[in-house]
Amino acid sequence: MTTRPYVLLSVATSIDGYIDDTSPERLLLSNEADFDRVDQVRAESDAILIGATTLRRDNPRLLVNSAARRDEREARGLPPYPLKVTVTRSGALDRDLRFWHHGGDKLIYCPDDAVPELRERLGDLTDVAGLGEVLDFSAMLDDLGARGVKRLMVEGGGTIHTQFLTAGLADEIHLAIAPFFVGDPAAPRFVNPGDFPYGPENRMTLAEARTIGDIVLLRYLPGDIH
Repeated sequence: MTTRPYVLLSVATSIDGYIDDTSPERLLLSNEADFDRVDQVRAESDAILIGATTLRRDNPRLLVNSAARRDEREARGLPPYPLKVTVTRSGALDRDLRFWHHGGDKLIYCPDDAVPELRERLGDLTDVAGLGEVLDFSAMLDDLGARGVKRLMVEGGGTIHTQFLTAGLADEIHLAIAPFFVGDPAAPRFVNPGDFPYGPENRMTLAEARTIGDIVLLRYLPGDIH
């Protein structure tokens, strides 16, 4: 049996739970100190996962920015950057996205019928792995475990976080809360409506609460529901 990776969901939200607004520019929720904390978590991870919608909207590079942290990874026999992973149903991913052209190895998970077109369009920019007729996140974690990924950092967006949480596949949540409101019902949220196993009868454990400048970081452990 393959050991699945430890799954850490990382998100920054407004007080009212939004992860962005509807303007063309990315909304900066964290401060510099919190961005540095996130960089440390990335450096401690074997892989970083982001959904295709967030990839298209934010066009991130998704790197470990600190040269010292990259050097520390290499000193431990690891590549300087974690594996970068994305998940797509449609396969609509442009080869010009910055994600493909920075950092180390990349991997796409998609339904089997999207594999040929993605391989043709993206070529040697990324590995492409099919997950059957539909996206099965449990199968994805099994495959990541088989690839040697022991710690997976999930950076969103809302659909991806919802799928991990409703399936009971998250081991830890890092929730950074910015001191302002967005208030736009059209803006994306941390999670979408769903059948979450962590209701009043199954409360999560608050493992840590601390301030980082004007940000509050809450670290929750959802617990084993299987």
